[in-house]
Amino acid sequence: MAETVAKANYKWRVVDIVVTAVIAVASGVIFWGWDVVCTVPLEIFGAVTPGFEGLLNGFWLFAGPLAAIVVRKPGAALFAETLAAFLELTLGNQWGVGGSLLVGILQGLGAEIAFAIFVWRKWNIGTIALSGALAGVGCWAYYWATHPAWGAGYVVVYLITSILSGIIIGAVMLGVQRALAATGALDRFASGRSEARV
Repeated sequence: MAETVAKANYKWRVVDIVVTAVIAVASGVIFWGWDVVCTVPLEIFGAVTPGFEGLLNGFWLFAGPLAAIVVRKPGAALFAETLAAFLELTLGNQWGVGGSLLVGILQGLGAEIAFAIFVWRKWNIGTIALSGALAGVGCWAYYWATHPAWGAGYVVVYLITSILSGIIIGAVMLGVQRALAATGALDRFASGRSEARV
């Protein structure tokens, strides 16, 4: 039960800031690495049907949900996703400011909204899946707004696949959090202590 509804503690500690930043930096490097190799996979998925490449967006959506489920503080998802996107941009890629930083902010907002709905008190599979899904909606919203020539079919398929990708990556990040908690690495966080009681 502790994993589902936890007592809210909104105050950030130094360790919360540091760990969120570490998650963001590691995520930003992974984002950048995916930028380097994603062209062919995106083309293959896009060839299935226009918009199907949205299934691969999860590689850019995980920083916010992971930081939120580990640190469990308001703003963690937005902070991590934005910092990760900034680092991705700084390292250099083909997407530029819009396709890196702006979309990262929208993804972070989407991820954050899921936890805000439950006032940062629910930390279960449903909430993190919703966080990933809404991060996917943020990603979709940016690309729809910047690609006005997309047809209705493309828009719908890209939305659905982006949401599915976010849900999947959210579930994977919950698994990552639980694996970290099992090692004792999260003992200074509610996410580590609650896992120890399950």
